[in-house]
Amino acid sequence: MLKKLSLAGLVLSLLALLSLPVLAQKKCKVLVKEISEQYHGKCKNGLAKGKGKAEGVDTYTGHFKAGYPDGKGTYVWANGDSYVGEWVMGKRSGTGVLTLHLSKGDSILNGLWEDDKYLGPVPPKPKVIHSSSVDRYTFVKTGGLRNRVLIDVFQNGSRNTDINDLIVYSSSGTKTNLGYSFGYEFVNFPVTMKVNYYTFNKLHTAKIYVRFEFTISEPGDWRVTIIN
Repeated sequence: MLKKLSLAGLVLSLLALLSLPVLAQKKCKVLVKEISEQYHGKCKNGLAKGKGKAEGVDTYTGHFKAGYPDGKGTYVWANGDSYVGEWVMGKRSGTGVLTLHLSKGDSILNGLWEDDKYLGPVPPKPKVIHSSSVDRYTFVKTGGLRNRVLIDVFQNGSRNTDINDLIVYSSSGTKTNLGYSFGYEFVNFPVTMKVNYYTFNKLHTAKIYVRFEFTISEPGDWRVTIIN
């Protein structure tokens, strides 16, 4: 009798455990009213988080954070209009495509968004115009608030401080230095920059002349790394 009761208790315990995700799912909230009626997906602390689908007057499928669309996702309004792209706390922010179904045909806005506002087309990626005696290079937008371009030079895995006759030219901005980094701030984009200097080769057996010219179109705080 004791064994039967223990087995029954075990079964009931397992059923209770299996039902926990279902109960948690019912309590999982989406904090955008238009898509808050039904939610299927991942949840944390009672709020939609991770990948899921939320439905109401409108529909959203994609990633959530703290109950809001956040990350990549697709939002479809009741009238059939749609937005496919990036979100930050329930607002279109990042790159995305908005398709509006109008009587005269579809209207499409493809580009950058911030705080639910369309900023314009995605700017072209940085372009190298000329490169000599350069092994590799990188362009990184740091997320800073300044319109600035800082340039770093590396060789053999370390910062190259053995540079002579450095000439830096920019189509706009004011010269600036930050430690060993050099460049321009208060830049108007698109901007074209040229960097010329002498340095040793990797084996330090001879001097080389480095020329590097590039254009950056997207406003922001940029770091350009030259490796030779």
